[in-house]
Amino acid sequence: MNKSLLTNLVALALLAGGYQADNQTAFYAGLFAFSGAITNWLAIHMLFEKVPGLYGSGVIPARFEEFKAAIKTLMMEQFFTQSNIDKFLNKEMGGSTSLNLEPVLEKVDFNPTFDSLVDVIANSSFGSMLTMLGGTEALQPLKQPFVEKMQESVVQISQSDSVKQALKEQFESPAMMEEIQANIENIIDQRLDELTPKLVKEMVQKMIKQHLGWLVVWGGVFGGLIGIGSSFVA
Repeated sequence: MNKSLLTNLVALALLAGGYQADNQTAFYAGLFAFSGAITNWLAIHMLFEKVPGLYGSGVIPARFEEFKAAIKTLMMEQFFTQSNIDKFLNKEMGGSTSLNLEPVLEKVDFNPTFDSLVDVIANSSFGSMLTMLGGTEALQPLKQPFVEKMQESVVQISQSDSVKQALKEQFESPAMMEEIQANIENIIDQRLDELTPKLVKEMVQKMIKQHLGWLVVWGGVFGGLIGIGSSFVA
């Protein structure tokens, strides 16, 4: 059973138990715990799904093209730079060994892609709701798994036969660097065009729900504490 569902069930049980036993403290604790947990759950859900009547929901699928553009910018400006291509060609293509881009890719900083995704969310209509959940800091636990997933995806693209063939065919060209970069950029565009909003949503959704599930738990905990305090005031 996932953390979110368990938290909501516990809160509802406390609410029902307090009502049946006419225990004001338990009733208020359950009521406020459920309110905090369900609100945080809805906020996470709204990142991925369009909810009728709630403006700003479904922000990640809605910003799908910006997400793809951030991936392309990362690969072209940090990985497939003229400097990196030149070093790679001199080392890898000078002999008969097979091409292996992974050692070069391990040195690439993928953190800017995550920061771009966070900026998209923060600057969208969802930003105000994100502020209520702790601001962009609430998304920081996702950085490492996101970076690892992006690195894995880029490795797969870089190991494709089309990328390697483009490097080999252009090695002797007078305008080698410009042509290699143009060819690689076209290949990246083609591969990114194969992505669908659904695939990207599922990839990010799996990571975020796994780590942001604690927001629902803590929403229930703090809501319950506020409810207990309120019971003594009421």
